[in-house]
Amino acid sequence: MPAFQSKTFRRTTSASSTLGEKLGALYRARLPRHPFLFFGLPFITVIVAASFALTPAAALRYERYDRKVQQMSKEEAFKLGLKGPDGEEGIKRNPRRRVIGDEREEYYRLMAKDLDDWEQKRVKRFEGEPDGRI
Repeated sequence: MPAFQSKTFRRTTSASSTLGEKLGALYRARLPRHPFLFFGLPFITVIVAASFALTPAAALRYERYDRKVQQMSKEEAFKLGLKGPDGEEGIKRNPRRRVIGDEREEYYRLMAKDLDDWEQKRVKRFEGEPDGRI
């Protein structure tokens, strides 16, 4: 008698086999013949379905963030100079320089500047902040 049997071991099917085991065996038997149908298509379907399922969750996240950023009490708005105590507009801040004319005039004004004659200046650092000098 040889050390190993020549027959391959196969599990005997019994009445006690569950439906899951039967489906698993059927799936494993058909997977090598049709790999895209039994593996690729379900995979792509799950990815696309998850994308549609997670879209509302992502929208809720951004809406919640927007609500958090937009909420401001009247006192905070007054302190920042956005609105007065009665709700009217607060301090109007003037911009540094207004653009006068149209875009072409502004373009030619900027082009007339001498960009070759400039001097590099270091920015003053805060106390204890490294300035990058060795």
